[in-house]
Amino acid sequence: MKLVIAVIKPFKLEEVHEALIRLGITGMTVTEVKGYGRQKGHTEIYRGAEYVVNFLPKMRIEVAVPAERADKVVETISTAARTGQIGDGKIFITTLDHAVRIRTGETDTDAL
Repeated sequence: MKLVIAVIKPFKLEEVHEALIRLGITGMTVTEVKGYGRQKGHTEIYRGAEYVVNFLPKMRIEVAVPAERADKVVETISTAARTGQIGDGKIFITTLDHAVRIRTGETDTDAL
């Protein structure tokens, strides 16, 4: 099993969500996060004062999938989240050792 973690622009969340549903992904966790990468924040003007925004709003999506589906999930997220502009985000894939569905006690891929 793999855990796919994607950090994307907030306005792309619905598009990514719909693409994953079309792929047959039945569950995901979404968290509002802040961070920066190469874009290193930006400057804004509020009530005439200029200030630096170091941490930009992003969405973190976590999807647990069987290992054989991980590449397709990554491809789907990449395609749906891409704007071609700096700050499109990152995708991380990590091995998931064990999963348990609390309600039924199902484990591993049955729990996904």
